[in-house]
Amino acid sequence: MKLAAEQLAQHLQSPLHSLYVVHGDEPLGLMEVTDAIRATARKNGYSERETYTVERGFSWQRLQANSQSLSLFATLKIIEIHIPSGKPGTDGSKALQAYVSDLPPDTLTLITLPRIEKKEQGVWYQKLEQVAMMVAVEPVEIARLPAWIGQRLNAQGQQGDTETLEFIANQVEGNLLAAHQEIQKLGLLFPRGRLSIEEVRDAVLNVSRFDAFQLGDAMLAGDASRTAKVLDGLQAEGVQPVALLGLLIWLLRSALKVKTAQAGGADLASAFGQARIWGDRQNVMRQALNRLSLKQLQATLLKAAEIDKINKGLEYGSSWLELSRLCLGVAKMRPSRK
Repeated sequence: MKLAAEQLAQHLQSPLHSLYVVHGDEPLGLMEVTDAIRATARKNGYSERETYTVERGFSWQRLQANSQSLSLFATLKIIEIHIPSGKPGTDGSKALQAYVSDLPPDTLTLITLPRIEKKEQGVWYQKLEQVAMMVAVEPVEIARLPAWIGQRLNAQGQQGDTETLEFIANQVEGNLLAAHQEIQKLGLLFPRGRLSIEEVRDAVLNVSRFDAFQLGDAMLAGDASRTAKVLDGLQAEGVQPVALLGLLIWLLRSALKVKTAQAGGADLASAFGQARIWGDRQNVMRQALNRLSLKQLQATLLKAAEIDKINKGLEYGSSWLELSRLCLGVAKMRPSRK
């Protein structure tokens, strides 16, 4: 069964499905949908959780063995399977089909995927469509972004006129995660009621988030010294790596979308439109596309997935160290013709 993200809240008031597949390319939407499913599951007694991220070397046999094991401490369990690339491979395809054909009892399974084009939806994906509750996270078109921001402000008891909403939308340049952070900050800075354009302009412009964009720009432009300087500044200001990672993933994923579209024969202008890259952001993205290959961009997103696991406490390591390695590594990558 297919379900839009906007329909999820109503759906979660009914008994939970045993298998959910959340798919899309919008980090904020994916985060909010999966958080809502987890929270509802916990309220319903799913107190144990296992997480698997499918990357190079992943053992599908481990997933199958663990899903069949009985817990001594909890009867209800959440199993999460994250497939950042959207490509489980031959072994993964067979394992997923077998898994969803015989779902473990007393278990809610949550699978997350990027948006997968129709021509790339293999047999395993078609099997998921037959069995799972498929929750689609669609991007917010740039023309709808001011209204989206207005709805979020209304939810926290604040309102803005058309000029104010369009100002915020222009500043975040289509990045919903950045818009979400700005909306939350306005809720902390100002009381409920109508916001003036002057208040919003001062609050939005006076934040380190623009340094975070500078980090992404320096990284994509291949300016290693500038990248290191911005990293040091952000760390000194106390900015948490988790607040930066979403933006970096958004930028790298956008670059990968454009590169993939170009490889498929699309012209650059069309590819930029598909990836929702507008204005001055296109200039720095061109520099990245001239330097980085498809394989390099795919590798950077796998590295970002590893950092995300560190941020969530699923793996041991220093988030700042690994984030710095990712940014400097991308900045220092040599031009590739692939």
